[in-house]
Amino acid sequence: MSHPLARHAKGGSSAPPRSNAVVGVLAFAGIVVSLMQTLVIPIVPELPRYLDASPSNAAWAITATLLAAAVATPVVGRLGDMFGKRRMLLVSVVLLVSGSVVCALSDSLVPMIVGRTLQGLAAAVVPLGISIMRDVLPAERLAGSTALMSASLGVGGALGLPAAAFIADRYDWHALFWISAALGVVALALLVLIVPESKVRTGGSFDLVGSLGLSAALVSLLLAVSKGGDWGWTSGTTLGLFAAAVLVFLLWGWYELRTAQPLVDLRTTARRQVLFTNLASVALGFSMFAMSLVLPQVLQLPEQTGYGLGKSMLAVGLILAPQGLVMMAMSAVSAGLTKAKGPKVTLMIGAVVVAAGYGLSIVSMSEVWHIVLVACVIGGGVGFAYGAMPALIMGAVPASETAAANSLNTLMRSMGTSFASALAGVILAQMTTGFGGHALPSENGFKTVMAIGAGAALLAFFLASFLPRRQATPEPDQPAEAAAGPAEISGARS
Repeated sequence: MSHPLARHAKGGSSAPPRSNAVVGVLAFAGIVVSLMQTLVIPIVPELPRYLDASPSNAAWAITATLLAAAVATPVVGRLGDMFGKRRMLLVSVVLLVSGSVVCALSDSLVPMIVGRTLQGLAAAVVPLGISIMRDVLPAERLAGSTALMSASLGVGGALGLPAAAFIADRYDWHALFWISAALGVVALALLVLIVPESKVRTGGSFDLVGSLGLSAALVSLLLAVSKGGDWGWTSGTTLGLFAAAVLVFLLWGWYELRTAQPLVDLRTTARRQVLFTNLASVALGFSMFAMSLVLPQVLQLPEQTGYGLGKSMLAVGLILAPQGLVMMAMSAVSAGLTKAKGPKVTLMIGAVVVAAGYGLSIVSMSEVWHIVLVACVIGGGVGFAYGAMPALIMGAVPASETAAANSLNTLMRSMGTSFASALAGVILAQMTTGFGGHALPSENGFKTVMAIGAGAALLAFFLASFLPRRQATPEPDQPAEAAAGPAEISGARS
């Protein structure tokens, strides 16, 4: 049986890839892309003035990135399986750099939205990186490497907030995007020089109808979720988008089950291990984002409210930065536990730790060190859980479908964060207290959101309990070998 490294060498490389360098470069690329989540947070209050736009229109600079990421993640994942994961990874980073440059040159709303859309189209970098690792790394390195890559989604966001706040506080806001463009160029150069192309491919034709159907359904759903608070949850526009999403999802599913080469193999997705991993991912994505919505606000609200801590945005970023480091550290622990006990146990432990962190927040958010402790506990749990998800997904799908399956799992996490944002927005808008003539979210409102975050983590624990009892660390040899025939045939045809 051939080793994945040997397969790569046979494809024309003179030597096997340097594993440490490959892992480091892919993780760096994942962190750079995840920085886009927090890049604009420090300047959100000022965006209407910067872009000469109304607050509701300026919000599209954030919504556009969300919608583009949702559409791009499954589509680019499938293209990676078909035409080369490294190739699509490079395309994604080029889009990120292009979008950053467009934003850096923008002084009005439309080019900013265009640039943020291009940045969102790079969201598939993390699942593509995980899939490349499966194809080119030795089996003994796979669990730890994929756990680190998966955790980069949270690490980049956590570390990006203080950096972005520092830059926005001291320089012109355009510098945020020039720096993100520079980081993207560095990531692109390293990817070209160090990361090899996987030879495992599916070949075949691209499901254009399926991609358009899924894109329409996702845009309808996420647009209703993200803008429902502004438009009104019972408005005709919001309800119409929800209805359209349901209808298009049903038609899309019917079509995907009947086409020979679907964008998403729903039969594979319905396997117990894949299905319950994805459902748990939605719950954990929801749970993780609840913290991101509450803790910064508690830190920034005036001390005179009785529960706010009166900190600047820069201080908020520094206070919350340790959670990113904890998340990264826990990804290594997660890999060790996965090797010893299996990814199901790792995922369940991570969910319990997240729930415990939220429980702690309900009784302890009155001091800065309380916030640091809560953020680190939740971040550690997320690092555990996110590190187990790629192992669960790759243990249940063939190597030729790895990028598409990992991309779908990443999309499920993003869906969870979108739902968390919408629900938390409703709760905090309803549970308010008066201060200086303004309505601010109340302490009980924050505690309610944190309690719901704990409930979402416990739901993830419950869903994970339905996973197979013992799943070994995914061995790339067997599924990849099974796919080698079609991959080699595809390569011969090209």
